[in-house]
Amino acid sequence: MSTLTRMRFINGGGLLREKILHNFGQRGISSAPAVKKSKMGKLTEEERKKKLTPLLTSGWSVQTDRDAIYKEFLFKNFNQAFGFMARVAMQAEKMDHHPEWFNVYNKVNITLSSHDVNGLSQRDVKLATFIDNVAKLDVN
Repeated sequence: MSTLTRMRFINGGGLLREKILHNFGQRGISSAPAVKKSKMGKLTEEERKKKLTPLLTSGWSVQTDRDAIYKEFLFKNFNQAFGFMARVAMQAEKMDHHPEWFNVYNKVNITLSSHDVNGLSQRDVKLATFIDNVAKLDVN
């Protein structure tokens, strides 16, 4: 475990030096050991058939140029689209699995792929399922 030092200004212009413990590539203020996440593998052909079929019937598509899934969502207005993105962002942060997305006004395009396995994993299926459930509340 290594220690990093971060400097920051506090009220009154003083400088505060914080020591940050660095363990398994994660930073934290506490000395508790970092939780090592187990790596999920790429979906097998059998898993792809079983787990992607419900997503494909709900509008997701498998990308032709890479091992990823894609879906476009349309909302009534920008506020509704942005609220949807905020809910997805909070879940993605909890999962430590972040979508590639693009937003213009009421449209949100989402691509999911697990970069650590260079393709689709169970994390993508789980996040896509969550996204669909959130979208049911908001989509036109």
